[in-house]
Amino acid sequence: MFGRKRAVSCSGAKLLTRRNGLEHNRIAFTFSRKFGKAVERNRCRRLSREAYRQLRNKLRKGYDLVLLVYPGQDVFLVRMEQMRGLFSRAGLLDSRGS
Repeated sequence: MFGRKRAVSCSGAKLLTRRNGLEHNRIAFTFSRKFGKAVERNRCRRLSREAYRQLRNKLRKGYDLVLLVYPGQDVFLVRMEQMRGLFSRAGLLDSRGS
């Protein structure tokens, strides 16, 4: 995934995308090396998954997605706006997803 990809980033996160030829998206959440303890990583993973669930029906299908998250403010609305911005910049939001 990290070899041939398209990447967009914002403060606190980076999104790597690649077409997968399927009729659905696949997503993975990963964290920078110095993110913190397991409790912090797991909380961030839960927030990120929920933000993705809120947005997934507005996304184009057929992509592998990797969200690389950096330490910082872990608030659901902040994570949601980060992901919406990343998906928009990557061209993955459908016209109905605006």
